[in-house]
Amino acid sequence: MSAESFKRKLTAILSADVKGYSRLMGEDEDATIRTLSTYRELMSTLIQKHRGRVVDSPGDNLLAEFLSVVDAVRCAVEIQEELRVRNDELPENRRMEVRIGINLGDVVEEGERIYGDGVNIAARVEGLAEGGGICISGTVYDSIKNKLSLGYESMGEHTVKNIKEPVRVYRMRIGPEAAGKVIGEKEPKQTKWGWKAFAAVAVLVLVAAGLVWNFHWRGPKIAPASQEKMALPLPDKPSIAVLPFVNMSDDPKQEFFSDGLAEEIINGLSRIPDIFVIARNSSFTYKGKAVDVKQVAREMGVQYVLEGSVRKEVDHLRITAQLVDALKGYHVFSERFEGEMKNLFALQDEITIKIVGSIQGEMSRGAGSRLRGRGTTNLNAFLKFMELGPVTARGLNRDTNATMRRVAEEVIALDPAWQAPYSYLAYSYFNDVVFLASSDPRASFAKAIQTAQKAISLDDTQPRPYCVLCMVYLFMREYDKSIAAAERAVELGPNFGEAYWSLGTTLYHVSRPEEAIPYFQKAMRISPVPDYICLQGLGGSYRMLRRYDDAEATFKRLLQRFPDHLVGYTGLVNVYVETGRMEEAKAEAVEVLRINPQFSVDRYSRMLPFKEQSEVDRLVEALHKAGLK
Repeated sequence: MSAESFKRKLTAILSADVKGYSRLMGEDEDATIRTLSTYRELMSTLIQKHRGRVVDSPGDNLLAEFLSVVDAVRCAVEIQEELRVRNDELPENRRMEVRIGINLGDVVEEGERIYGDGVNIAARVEGLAEGGGICISGTVYDSIKNKLSLGYESMGEHTVKNIKEPVRVYRMRIGPEAAGKVIGEKEPKQTKWGWKAFAAVAVLVLVAAGLVWNFHWRGPKIAPASQEKMALPLPDKPSIAVLPFVNMSDDPKQEFFSDGLAEEIINGLSRIPDIFVIARNSSFTYKGKAVDVKQVAREMGVQYVLEGSVRKEVDHLRITAQLVDALKGYHVFSERFEGEMKNLFALQDEITIKIVGSIQGEMSRGAGSRLRGRGTTNLNAFLKFMELGPVTARGLNRDTNATMRRVAEEVIALDPAWQAPYSYLAYSYFNDVVFLASSDPRASFAKAIQTAQKAISLDDTQPRPYCVLCMVYLFMREYDKSIAAAERAVELGPNFGEAYWSLGTTLYHVSRPEEAIPYFQKAMRISPVPDYICLQGLGGSYRMLRRYDDAEATFKRLLQRFPDHLVGYTGLVNVYVETGRMEEAKAEAVEVLRINPQFSVDRYSRMLPFKEQSEVDRLVEALHKAGLK
């Protein structure tokens, strides 16, 4: 490698490996690999949380780098604390203790890899650590000794392999009793120049403090996102996307709980008109993916991104949450919230209020009470209600609709006075008609209306039951009632995308497409990864206005998001017939029959709730011309 190809930088390097790894593998290879995979995933998550990146992870080793040595040390401490908790749950002979070494030094960067003495020293320092312990080099100690509430034990200078100069090493001591203490450090000799040295150091400290304040605290900790590259224009008020929380519990079945917690934070924030919140179905598209905060902010068109994790242990909760200002490029806060399960509602409110206070400065009058208006104090009912999230996220069909009804009924049995599950139960009755699972559509519609009205009688401040009424009245062709219900939903849910597309859908079906389009667009701004109902209504509105290019693009987007969606294909058939592109229309008709061999134009037309019969006739004629019967 030529000197010109070197790219050097100063970075904090964290090196970790497993103590007694060979013994563990020899005793139970499968169990060791499973535990190692779980621990490595945990460590990677915490490294990412503390703004680091994993460079390499061969075998039982892991190498990571951080821009901040403070972040590296905090990350190491949290890793050991988390692993200590997990090891307590394992038999003593199966516990996997990790040794960590940290160095601050110069490295050579080549692509995603780093090399050099800085890395070698980190590895050698790691080798001096005990299982479950952390050792740091002298350069790290000099950088953090007055910044963190930790203790240190000097291990003196060590001559390490392949490094010319001895390396000062310190063992970190964690715990309140050790905070601020340094064991084994030799006191410097006093000289007659001591006061001058002190004065010089004081000046340097003041200058350094100013630099640290300017560049570390006030300056960017992450590269800021470019406002010019936003996929969508920023709203004129604080905007935020809440990402799904990572499930850190040992039980994968607790995934619904971590998802539900993030969703409840979204719901709490969405009740505040002065904040713009991205809908769940869009922010949850990042679930299970390596999160780039800049990418999220750019794609969702928001300034703030919240990410976090949940660890649930029997009756105890540990929730970490960090709020990032992607435009300014720094972490607004990164905190841990802990408590008992019985205090779950208070923990959720604490996190939400912390967010509001951080991005809005001060909670608007009444906002606190809106956040706390859960409607239930029954923890079991609330936990059961959280199971609805994964059900609806899978997409509704006959089977998932039946599951949604069962779960909603179980929640109601636990707390009959809570309004939330009634809306889902009402939707399940409506969906029976949509999915052709009802032998008596009128009776199903009547059940849906009765159940939605029950929800409203329990709490008339929630938009979802009005959305249910909107759709039921639309299919019953009671258009004035449908519009009134949707307008009430929009009034109650300024951040509730479902309310906007419900109103847009009704306006489209009463042949008012110009009025419908802005509501669909508003729904798609709240949820940049839109629902299929929003896309099909928007495409239909464009087609009705003979904006065929826009209609075609929208129906294709619908099919891209939801392959084999019937309305996507029938929408394209209608567009192509009306523009004289018959070969393309017939090709889309073939796709209709592929996904639904029993497709009937007559049956399909009876499901179209248009106010104007002429619009139904227009669609039916186009389907017939394309060869559908």
